[in-house]
Amino acid sequence: MRAVVSDGQRVFLTDVPSPTPGPGQVLIQVRASALNRIDLAMSKGAEHGSVGGTGVPLGVEWAGDIAEVGAGVTAWRVGDRVMGAGIGGFADFTLGYAPLIYPIPAGLSYEQAAALPVGLQTMHDALVTNGAMKPGQAVLVQGASSGIGVAGMQIAKALGAGKVIGSSTSADRRARLKEFGADAVVDTSRADWVQQVLDATDGQGTDLLVDMVAGPYVNGGLAATRIGGRMVNVGRVAGESGDFNFDLHSMRRITYVGVSFRTRTAAEVVEVVARTRNDLGALLDRGKIRMPVAQVFRLEEVGQALEHMAANRHFGKIVLSHVVAEGL
Repeated sequence: MRAVVSDGQRVFLTDVPSPTPGPGQVLIQVRASALNRIDLAMSKGAEHGSVGGTGVPLGVEWAGDIAEVGAGVTAWRVGDRVMGAGIGGFADFTLGYAPLIYPIPAGLSYEQAAALPVGLQTMHDALVTNGAMKPGQAVLVQGASSGIGVAGMQIAKALGAGKVIGSSTSADRRARLKEFGADAVVDTSRADWVQQVLDATDGQGTDLLVDMVAGPYVNGGLAATRIGGRMVNVGRVAGESGDFNFDLHSMRRITYVGVSFRTRTAAEVVEVVARTRNDLGALLDRGKIRMPVAQVFRLEEVGQALEHMAANRHFGKIVLSHVVAEGL
């Protein structure tokens, strides 16, 4: 089968053996896959938790059709349209563990479906499980124009947030945030961005801040979160370390939570996906949560797609179509 691999310096499309499903697994014929920022590191040979490295199929998010079911699988059948997060998505076939995949809602294309799973389960876990969000609360999604951020705003709104605030340093991206659940937008390139949040929350600050950027924005986040509020760190695209105002953190009595899937057990990830499906399944079926697809590349154009991702000018998700072009 075709698969995208890295030799540590570059990515390329090559032929590798097709996988075979073991007990509890299904074999998926991948129709589309989505790029995530971790793919930039993995394209250089980096590992992601216990997976990745050189010579193995890349890609962590996909959608397609079940081609074969392994022993003990009863919830899925051959031909089911499914989407999920799991290694090896940039290939013609990949394996999925039965408890970790989602049905594709009727009417949703493979390209649209491939862009959803990572955002759904990451942000449900951040907002509901770790963020303890309650109906009526104000939620700030810091770095809201990312695919995960776009999902987070919609999930917060659908689950009853009183006010959803989205932040971005790009004017073009801020202009689109209200299409995807934001009641107010904040320009974090401005020195007064904390005041913007306070103005949007009657001077109280946000009840919950979900942070995809970190770095130099953390202390501002502490000041923008209400006394007794919560901050959940999901991503660190602006910096993995930096100054932290311990006194401000203490005086505002903020609960600061870090989350990652890379250090969770298989059972813990199964629980995350089960909670996500339970809370968001009906919303997905009704089209209440959607992901803008910024651009679709062919699988063989993966190098161009990664360059587009690295330029960081897109809104939503970049997707690879696995349909073989005529003449190839």
